[in-house]
Amino acid sequence: MSRHNRQKRAAKQKARRRASFQHDHREPEPGHDRIVLLDHLVAALYASANCPDHDADVHAAELIQEFSGWTRDLDTAAEVAMAGAIGRAWEAGWSPSDLHELVRRHLDASATDYLAEAIVRESAQYATATLHPRWRADLNALSAGIDPTAHAPQMWDWADRRAVSHRAALAVVLNVLRFLGRLPVLEPLLPLPGASRHAALVVGEADAKVLGRVRGLLAKAEATRFPEEAEALSAKAQELMSRYSLHHAINNHEAGRTAEAAARRLWIDNPYAGAKATLVQAVATANRCRMVWAEKLGFVTIVGADADLESVELLTTSLLVQANRAMLAAGRQNASGQARTRSFRQSFLVSYALRIGERLTVASSDAAANVDHDKLLPVLAARSQAADDLFDRLFPAAIARAVSASNATGLAAGRVAADLAHLDVRRPIAG
Repeated sequence: MSRHNRQKRAAKQKARRRASFQHDHREPEPGHDRIVLLDHLVAALYASANCPDHDADVHAAELIQEFSGWTRDLDTAAEVAMAGAIGRAWEAGWSPSDLHELVRRHLDASATDYLAEAIVRESAQYATATLHPRWRADLNALSAGIDPTAHAPQMWDWADRRAVSHRAALAVVLNVLRFLGRLPVLEPLLPLPGASRHAALVVGEADAKVLGRVRGLLAKAEATRFPEEAEALSAKAQELMSRYSLHHAINNHEAGRTAEAAARRLWIDNPYAGAKATLVQAVATANRCRMVWAEKLGFVTIVGADADLESVELLTTSLLVQANRAMLAAGRQNASGQARTRSFRQSFLVSYALRIGERLTVASSDAAANVDHDKLLPVLAARSQAADDLFDRLFPAAIARAVSASNATGLAAGRVAADLAHLDVRRPIAG
C-alpha cells in the first residue's frame, strides 16, 4: 500500500471515530456520559492496534491529538483495554508466565516490561484463594520486577517512571494490544483466575529439605568444569528425586488419595530447539512423564504427576546448561581445523540427550529397586493411567516425530560427552 493510500485510510478511520464520538455525545447524561466516552476510547484503541497498516507510533500520535481534551480518560481506557485483552488470553489457555515469555521473545523490552506490570494489575481483582498455586507463583515471579511506586491507571504513570513520552507509552500499549489480539488458543492447563479451588501448596520440612539438596546437587553440576563430575551429580539428583517421588506416591495411595496428573509448559530457547526438546523428552520419560513439543511457539508441555513434573523442570533446566557447555567443550573446530557445522551441533545435542536419558532411567530404576514392589506397582499403574488420560484429553491428535541427527561425528561426540563417567549413583548423597 502506498503512503498516499495509507494516509487516506487513516483519515477515514479518524473521521469515523470522530463521527461516532459526536453521535454518542449528542445528549450527555451525568455519569452515563463518561461510560460512553470510555467505551468509545477503548474501541478507538482496539481499532488503532488492529489497523491493517499498523504503525503504532503514528497511530499513537493521532490518538493523542484527536483526544487531547480527554488525556486522563485515554489513560483509563488503556487500562480497560489492556485488562480485557489479558483476560481473553487467560480464556485462550495462556498463563502469566507463558504470556510473558511469548511477548519477551517477539516484542521489545518496553512491551515486555509493560505487559508484566499489566498482568500483575489485572490479577489484583481476584481473591488469592481463587488463584491456582502455580498461577500465584507466576504472579510472584512477575511482581518481583515491578516498580513499587507504580499506581493506576498504568499508561501515563508508566511513561513518567520510564521517562518516556506519552506518545511512546501509547505506542507500546498499541503494540501489546495488537500482539495479544493474535494469540493462538492453547490447551488449558490451569483453572481460570477466580475459579480455582486448589489450596495453597504447603511444602513440608522434609519436602523442602529434599528439594534443597536436589538444587544443591544441580548447582554443583552446573558449576563444575569436569563433565564426569557433572553427570555423577545429575544422576544423584535424579535418584534422589525419584526416590522422593515414589515414596510420596505410596504415602498418598495408602492415605486413600486418588492419583492425579497435571501439566506444565517449559519454554525452549533457540538455537537447536528441536534437539533441546529431545533432551526434555529424555528427562520426562525417565521421570514417568509424557511430552508434546509445540515447535512453532517454542515450548514443550509435560504431563505427569506433580512431583515428577517438578523433577523434570529442575533437571531439564540444569541439563540444558550442561549440554550447552559440553557442546562448546567439544570445540569450535574439528581435528582438521574446520569449523564445526550446524549439523554437528544438532547431532551432538540429540546424542547427548539420548544417552543422558538412558542414564537417568537407570538412576530411576535404582531408586525404584529399593521400594516395596507390592506397594509400588499399583501406585505406578494408577499414576500412568492418570497421566495417559490427561494427555489424551489435552492432545487427542498428537503424533510421534523424531528429531533428525545426521552428523556421525556429532552423534559420537555427544554420546561420549554423556558417557564419560562410570556413575555410582548408589553412594550416599552428600547433603
